[in-house]
Amino acid sequence: MLSEQQLATMLQLQDKMNKKVNPAWLTAGYQYLRAAMIESVEGIEHHGWKWWKAQHKDLPQLQMELVDIWHFALSAIIIDFDGDIQRSADTIADELAKGTDIVTFDGQNYDFSQQTLLDNLELMAGLCAAKRFSVPLFMHIVTQADMNADSLFQQYVGKNVLNFFRQDHGYKDGSYIKIWHGREDNEHLVEVLNSLDSGSSDYSQAVYDGLQARYPE
Repeated sequence: MLSEQQLATMLQLQDKMNKKVNPAWLTAGYQYLRAAMIESVEGIEHHGWKWWKAQHKDLPQLQMELVDIWHFALSAIIIDFDGDIQRSADTIADELAKGTDIVTFDGQNYDFSQQTLLDNLELMAGLCAAKRFSVPLFMHIVTQADMNADSLFQQYVGKNVLNFFRQDHGYKDGSYIKIWHGREDNEHLVEVLNSLDSGSSDYSQAVYDGLQARYPE
């Protein structure tokens, strides 16, 4: 279960990142759930579904798609509440607290706790196409993909903060250095994340500071 602190941190980071792209993002008409639908389909591809050829599930890539979906879902939820971060967090927490395993879609009830990961990815894609998102379904998919609330939080914050860090250090003008001391920034990020307490209130800032301490000036 995502904690109150984790929800607040992720929603605030999402709002901040969206404002960096467009300060008026709340009213820009961006189709965040369409983007989540596309990422869901890409997750299906990473899982593998073709019966006419040999395929192997690429779990790390599937997990990355789930983190991307969460970025878009949080954005859509914030828009639903006109930018009110607290109401957004409360709504997500309430949905998760209810503990429901049922999603009603196109007049049919789906018990996602009894469905495979592949079927649930397909269900999530369908819901997103219909401009709907089920947080309980998503979190169940996260569990089926061998993640938990903490690993989702860590990967989400890590990717979000790294994007900020890259922008702040010249990513747009090409002056950013992606390989530090023989390793890519993603590798440094993993080490920073593993060295910190994800439950701290200043976790995202600590991640940024950890990257800053390693970055070659």
